[in-house]
Amino acid sequence: MKRTSIILILIFIVFFSCKQNKQEKKTTSEKLTFTEIIKEDYELYKPKKEVKAVLILFGGYPEGAEDIKREFKILDIARKNNIAVIMSNFNQKLWLEENEKHKLAKSLQNIIVENQLPTDNIYIGGFSSGGVVSLLISNFIVGMKQFYIAPKGVFIVDSPIDLVALYKSSEKNIERNFSEPSIQESTWLLETLGSNLGNPYDDIENYEDKSVFTFITENTSNLKKLKRTKIRLYTEPDTLWWKEHRMVDYEEMNAFYIKKLSENLAEKGYEYVEYIPTKNKGYRSNGERHPHSWAIVDTNDLINWMLN
Repeated sequence: MKRTSIILILIFIVFFSCKQNKQEKKTTSEKLTFTEIIKEDYELYKPKKEVKAVLILFGGYPEGAEDIKREFKILDIARKNNIAVIMSNFNQKLWLEENEKHKLAKSLQNIIVENQLPTDNIYIGGFSSGGVVSLLISNFIVGMKQFYIAPKGVFIVDSPIDLVALYKSSEKNIERNFSEPSIQESTWLLETLGSNLGNPYDDIENYEDKSVFTFITENTSNLKKLKRTKIRLYTEPDTLWWKEHRMVDYEEMNAFYIKKLSENLAEKGYEYVEYIPTKNKGYRSNGERHPHSWAIVDTNDLINWMLN
């Protein structure tokens, strides 16, 4: 009996040891297939095999690379498909000045060249204000011959694309005095937009010059170079959530203007625009329900869109 017990213990030890070795080999293997390069301006996750595509990501107004990585679970599937992912620390922009476009485009090109990434299959996307940056910088790059990193596709995730609408909805938020976070954000927005662009009632041209889309005048001049570029517009138009938590109507939501942009571009002959509304997918990494989240993007479908 004693000998039998000893044999069983030895078998258990051998089995556990083999299992642990397999897990260690798997972890090591994953690290070997994906190089992490952490810089002040960005984080790069690069496959050690041939890179099939490059995905450049911009976070929302306060988000840097670490925030993107936490909220947008893209790295595992990117690694499996040999896609390099650049998570940018460039943020806090609702529009881009010309000098900022030049500087950012040059920076992105340098990152791609220095890390020997392919320039023929690049995609750019962003959440919230990061989506605004993605569209504006993509349009700029495509229109400038000095840059050879023109994206094949660009996507936004519930982005505030219409600065006029943002100004007017901020006025309404302050007037209704319903949600403290909304009041604080709206107060800041009115000050920021007003001090830089004036008010849209008197200075609509300033807003058209900076904005991705101006619904009231149907202006899309900042997207005119992207007519042959694939565009995806993600949003989660959960009107009940926004009514309960912010007391806003559908016409004040990002989702409304994103849908209107998709319709406007279709009318103007943009053949590669996809409007993608979602339902009950918006959750933050801490489990909080919020339709304004990275999580509304189906990562598997996004990768398929990039590779096909």
